[in-house]
Amino acid sequence: MTGPIDPPPRLLMGPGPVNADPRVLRAMSAQLVGQYDPWMTATMTETMGLYREVFRTDNEQTFVVDGTSRAAIEAALVSLVEPGDRVLVPVFGRFGHLLVEIAQRCGAEVHTIEVPWGEVFAPEVVEDAVRATRPKVLAVVQGDTSTTMCQPLADLGEICRRHDVLLYCDATASLGGNAFEHDAWGLDLSTAGLQKCLGGPSGSAPITIGPRAVEVIDRRLHVETGIRDDDDETGPGGRIRSNYLDLAQVMAYWGPRRLNHHTEATTMLYGARECARLLVEEGLDAAVARHERHGRAMLAGVRGLGLAVFGDVAHKMHNVVAVEIPDGVDGDRARAGLLDDFGIEIGTSFGPLHGRVWRIGTMGHNARKDAVLVTLAALEQVLRASGASVTAGGGVGAAQEVYAS
Repeated sequence: MTGPIDPPPRLLMGPGPVNADPRVLRAMSAQLVGQYDPWMTATMTETMGLYREVFRTDNEQTFVVDGTSRAAIEAALVSLVEPGDRVLVPVFGRFGHLLVEIAQRCGAEVHTIEVPWGEVFAPEVVEDAVRATRPKVLAVVQGDTSTTMCQPLADLGEICRRHDVLLYCDATASLGGNAFEHDAWGLDLSTAGLQKCLGGPSGSAPITIGPRAVEVIDRRLHVETGIRDDDDETGPGGRIRSNYLDLAQVMAYWGPRRLNHHTEATTMLYGARECARLLVEEGLDAAVARHERHGRAMLAGVRGLGLAVFGDVAHKMHNVVAVEIPDGVDGDRARAGLLDDFGIEIGTSFGPLHGRVWRIGTMGHNARKDAVLVTLAALEQVLRASGASVTAGGGVGAAQEVYAS
């Protein structure tokens, strides 16, 4: 007979997902209520306010999309982009390629610029590409976990406004652990996920939509037959090609009208609200500083073991590091040893980095001292078992020096 769900104990120190904060899991065990219960709609409104603080925005249209972070990415692009629109994507890792893929599926004319994996774009390079392609949307990843790089965004909003371009940012892997200023940086639409620095499970995707993007999306409003009122006016733009991810209708669902678009994922809403509540309670600056501190300790620790770090460390995300797998070490076998002997998971990577690096995360609930030190101690033993030459205690010792400084 099939037994109850009983997952093995794991310390998830890869690039995400990570262990959910126990307080988030407790929130998600609460009983369901009806989707139009006054308590439920009040909880939705509270969640909107909390994520305005997380994104650092005044945008009215700030809520969560029911689905993983990719659902919010697709909702953003399918709602902004009509067939034939030009979209520019700066690609510096796997998730830039994902933005290209989704924009192409929306029927966009997609243009790309690329740098080698491990680097980021200078703003003047992006502006030159904007001038050359004249896109409707510039779609950029802030933190790409495939390379661990964090693209500077502060200058891109001004560039986009100079050229009348909408700026969309995928902040799935970076929000909550790295500086993020939606309004101050002039972003038009940003999306994220819970399973990284926000310390929750995958399945709910925060989103914030600024006035310029709202205007574009509202022009495409086509309320579906069966819930449309007689006074609903169809927008002049083309109908959004996804029903479920139609942000024009989803905005109406989260707004005062409470358009009956879909049934809210109640348990995920509880989790998303608690993720944001905990982050706001800690303070955004304090959370970023926490991720920076433990990320810096992990970086020092892997170097203390004699391992090389991939990429431009000056532009590395706080919450994940890519470690070059030493010559002669079977990377997958070492990862399996960490999991089997210590219950610790770290990640490999994709494309040109597959089999070349391990990705070790320090994010969300796992951005803490004990998780860093245990992971470094276990990694030392696995490396020794693989025949690698490592400095005895070098990883934990180097990390401890960071914590003592």
